[in-house]
Parts: sequence; C-alpha cells; structure tokens
Amino acid sequence: MKPNKKASEMTGKELAGYIDYSVLKPEFTEQEIIDLTKDGVRLGCATICINPGYIELCEPYIKGSDTMLCPVCDFPFGTSATESKVMQIEIAARYDSVKEVDIVANFGWIRGGLFDKVTEDIRACADAAHKYGRKLKVIFETDALTEDQVRKACRCAVEAGADFVKTSTGFLTGFEAHGAAPEIIKVMMEEVGDKCKVKGSGCIRTREHFLQLIDMGIDRMGVGYKSVPVVLDEIKEAVSNDAY
Repeated sequence: MKPNKKASEMTGKELAGYIDYSVLKPEFTEQEIIDLTKDGVRLGCATICINPGYIELCEPYIKGSDTMLCPVCDFPFGTSATESKVMQIEIAARYDSVKEVDIVANFGWIRGGLFDKVTEDIRACADAAHKYGRKLKVIFETDALTEDQVRKACRCAVEAGADFVKTSTGFLTGFEAHGAAPEIIKVMMEEVGDKCKVKGSGCIRTREHFLQLIDMGIDRMGVGYKSVPVVLDEIKEAVSNDAY
C-alpha cells in the first residue's frame, strides 16, 4: 500500500517499521545473535528474522518493545515435505514473541509448473500459522524464476491464503542476484493487488533503493544486518556480501 507521505519525509522510526532485520547467517554465535537482536530493537524494526532454534534466546531482548520475532521455516530451500513445514511452523508459532513466520515455497515445483502442488503446500502452511494468529510470508526465490512463473506463484499464494509474498532468501546460488529489484516488486504488486502484502528482500543495500520501494508501496523489506544502518542513514556504505 502506498504511504501517505514520501519516504524521504519519514522519521527514522517510521522507516525502521518497514524492516525485518535479518539475523540468519548460520555461522553466527549466540552472542552475535543477541547483539544484533538488541540493535534491531533499538532501531524499532518491525521484526528480527531468525532461525527457529534461536527464538528462546532472542525472546528476552524484544520484550516490552514494538519489535517482534519472525522465524524462518524450511529455510532456505523450501523442499521439505509439507508435513515437516507445518510442524516447524506450529512449533515456532506457539511463542508469544512470534508475529510472523517466513517459509520458502518449493520453487522447483514453480519452475516445473506444478502449481496445484505449490498452492496445496502454501495453504497447509498458512492454515498452520493462522491457527496461532500468526501471519505467513511466502518466499518465491524470484531470481530463479521467470516473470510468468512469479506471477503464477503469486496467484497460488493468494489462493492459499498467504499474508505476504516475498522475493528472496538471500542464499540462492547459481543465478544472477537481483533480489528486491523494483521491476520484480512491481510485478508482484500487480498480481496480488490488495489481496496480499509484498515483502522485498535481497540486494537492498542503498538508502535510495530502500526509499524507492517504500514510495512504490511495498509493505515490508528484509534487510541484512550490515545494510540496516545504511538504509536508515546511520552509515553511508554497505558491504556487498550482506545476507538478504
């Protein structure tokens, strides 16, 4: 949804409300995860995106704040059995600190045209999240897909009852990385309309890109821990290998 004022006129807190602060690198130590969670809370980010095994570790540091946790399930491949995805979601969604859950659609199925299976998989995941009052974000890994495949995947997610569609995991290899390029965000917005929200992630490393997506009407962005201070204008340059 387009905001009622330009992104360049927003306060730092308003801008931070668009951010899912990504803390997903598997090599992070527990202390690094704690420190980054604290930083996301300090800035007022919407959520901290973490791997599910760290929910209990991070919970004490978001209490009393407007920042919540967003665990990522079946990440980053999305190829587990649907029953496994559902179980992961149900375990994560039971925590009061969890606001939303991200999952990865089986993008091999999307590439293979198996859209009925994609819809059924997402629907089971959405039902599991909604049972606990949590929202579901579905990652398509758009850099591995054609525009037509992205459009069809968006329709699957809407039909299945997902709350957000999302571009990327930040962990795809073997394809050129574009992530949340304005062109693909526009495609996703066209397909979902007002039936679903749009989250961009991947390659959001400049303030200009970040503000442009807000002005386009994006609902949320996954931003890597090194890029968050750049897009919020705390420092001027991001490191290019920042996850997300």
